[in-house]
Amino acid sequence: MNAGKSAHLLQKAHNIESKGVTVERFTHHMDTRWGKGVIVSRIGIEAEAKVFNNVTKFTDLVEDGSWVFIDEAQFLKKEQVKQLVDLVDRNNVTILCYGLRTDFMGEPFEGTTYLMAWSDEIREIESHDALGDKATFNIRIDSEGNRVTSGNQMEIGTHYESISRRSFFSNNLF
Repeated sequence: MNAGKSAHLLQKAHNIESKGVTVERFTHHMDTRWGKGVIVSRIGIEAEAKVFNNVTKFTDLVEDGSWVFIDEAQFLKKEQVKQLVDLVDRNNVTILCYGLRTDFMGEPFEGTTYLMAWSDEIREIESHDALGDKATFNIRIDSEGNRVTSGNQMEIGTHYESISRRSFFSNNLF
C-alpha cells in the first residue's frame, strides 16, 4: 500500500511500449475507483487496461512475445498464476505482477501465495509508515478511523493504512 506500485507499473509499461514491444495491461474487475479498465496511480498517471476476474483465462488473451503487466495481482487465482507461468515458459512472454503480500488481517492472498512460490524473481517496492518504519502490512480503517479486524478479504479502496509489522502486531488483535 502507498508504495507506488501502480506508478511503477505504468512507467515500466510505457518504457517498454515506447520501444515498439507489445504491452498488455490488466487490472482486477473490482477495481473501479477511477473507472472500469483503467490503472491509475495516485500521482496522476493512468492507462487503459483489460480487466480480469476469477475465471479469466490469460492464455487466451495474451499474445506471444508480449510483455504483460498485472495490477492488483493478489486477486489472481492459483490456476491463473499457473497460466502465467506457462506463458512465460512456453510463449516467450514477460510478465510483471504488482500487488500486496497480505490482506488487512495479515493473511496471504491466494494469488500472492502462488506468485511468491512460482516466480523467477521477486522485487519489493518499499513503503514506509508514519514513523518511518518499513511498511510491510496494511490495515483497513472504518469511517470513524478505527481498525477493522474482520470482513471480506477482497475489498478495494482508499480506506487502508500502510504500517510496519511491529505496529500491525502491537495491539495483540491477531
